[in-house]
Amino acid sequence: MAEPPPLLLTMGDPAGIGPEIAARAWLAREREGLPAFAYLGDPDDLRAMAAACGLELRIEPAEPEAAARLFCEALPVIPVPLARPSRAGEPDAANAPCIIACIEQAVALIHDKRGAGLITNPIHKAGLYNAGFDYPGHTEFLGALALKAWGRPARPVMMLASDELRVVPVTIHIPLAAVPGALSTALIVETGRIVARELTDKFRIKAPRLAVSGLNPHAGEAGALGTEEATMIAPAVAQLRAEGIDAFGPVPADALFHAAARTRYDAALAMYHDQALIPIKTLAFDRAVNVTLGLPFVRTSPDHGTAFGIAGSGRASATSLIEAIRLAGRLAGSRP
Repeated sequence: MAEPPPLLLTMGDPAGIGPEIAARAWLAREREGLPAFAYLGDPDDLRAMAAACGLELRIEPAEPEAAARLFCEALPVIPVPLARPSRAGEPDAANAPCIIACIEQAVALIHDKRGAGLITNPIHKAGLYNAGFDYPGHTEFLGALALKAWGRPARPVMMLASDELRVVPVTIHIPLAAVPGALSTALIVETGRIVARELTDKFRIKAPRLAVSGLNPHAGEAGALGTEEATMIAPAVAQLRAEGIDAFGPVPADALFHAAARTRYDAALAMYHDQALIPIKTLAFDRAVNVTLGLPFVRTSPDHGTAFGIAGSGRASATSLIEAIRLAGRLAGSRP
């Protein structure tokens, strides 16, 4: 019987902590009970990083089909050679095309059913722009790759998930001043539909409950502090409810994330980036996972950046990556 396809873990920016935390996750595989994964990156660069960080890492270049068999004894590596050896903490523009190719290859393997799901290590977007990367982040790039591979539009939605909280920012990487103009009833409704569907299909929550935050202090205070709640958010909640989705709000954001409030919903829709990320990073800074909903495949990521400042020092924590691998395995295993 053929081995099941592995999860695929991309290297991210090799000058950051991605390679180190990938190695640490593999070294913790038995203790953490992790599903099999294969690393896409440069084997020689990974060996050099492990030596610099004092990690006793055994790696084995391999095709995806061999990953599950090798995983117990070695970290399976699908080779994606770098243009130049990486230097910890110093992103190299020469390696930008390799970083992009790594993500593209992983998505192609998943499309060909040679990978079960995707975990992405952090990238440094500014360093990729000159290599043709024309997206605000991983999420948007994966949506474009999904359209190219599967031939149908994908509307990626970013969720941050932990045991304590699942939260979705309706608008993401835009200036705060641009948020009111970017919000609309249609955008909130579309986001809510995707979140409800994915909570059912991937998280196996039969009747998901969605809390929807207000935008303004006190959810607008009946119009005294802003009108977006009345003109956009409340109509969106009403439409979601009319479609059979258990949504409620708009709820003042300062009353949405305490322990008792969190028992009332399965995911919260926040109106902008920091409104979503501040509470989850306060509750689960080292354990939160970035999950992309709305794609035709499972994708998770650790909820932190490249951490160039500690790269190569041997001090990086793999906790968030371990949680991302664990969640990807659970979601990929539950797919219909």
